[in-house]
Amino acid sequence: MKLYRITEDNSPRYTGNLNAGHRWGLPGVEWSHPCPACRLGGAVGGLPYPCMDLASLPEPEKFHEAEQVPYEEYARLRELVRPLLPWWAVLRPGASFGPVEGSGLGYFGQLFMQNPWTLFARREALERLQAAGVRGLQGAPIKVRFRTKHAPELLELQMELRGQFHPACLPPDHKPSCPTCGGHQNHLPKRILLDASSLPEHVDVFRLRDWSGCIIANERFVETVKRLELDGVVFEEMEVR
Repeated sequence: MKLYRITEDNSPRYTGNLNAGHRWGLPGVEWSHPCPACRLGGAVGGLPYPCMDLASLPEPEKFHEAEQVPYEEYARLRELVRPLLPWWAVLRPGASFGPVEGSGLGYFGQLFMQNPWTLFARREALERLQAAGVRGLQGAPIKVRFRTKHAPELLELQMELRGQFHPACLPPDHKPSCPTCGGHQNHLPKRILLDASSLPEHVDVFRLRDWSGCIIANERFVETVKRLELDGVVFEEMEVR
């Protein structure tokens, strides 16, 4: 089955923009107090879990500010979050949770990408996709104030993390994510090649586990989007080996 990367449609008619962020997030790791295993600090973006509610945690205020903390504090906060997540989830410094909050304006398509790692859908579009049998879509309502008379009802899509790069596309200096903190300092390969043996068969759209900022759909998803005439995104066919 063919696979495609989902990207934003940059046509001039799509002027939608969200000046917003997720309600909660894991901090990054201070470079002065790095992970004891990889000796790295910082944060890895592009890993949102919009359906996850952290309000029940004992210290929810610790997850409101985007900051960097010593590794020991990051690890403590990470373990508070872990029981709330689905079994397929991974946690990395800078992961975000809960609804997007803020303001928005402009024209949004039926599908919308604020950036390469977030995919939104109008409620009617998501319901049509689910009714058509598309698998792997879970939507979280956003908390955004729109400066327009006809505000769209957008939901952010939460997707499973699946799939890996094929070793043939990785540069010589590529290193796997740290098993201790989950972080890495890699760059996206210039030529993306997916490992066929790692790809899921039970979902039609997913987030690439090796690079969570990359959202992948199979041809079943693409054909359904085109048949339903849903706009706002484009599809780039991926190489699979």
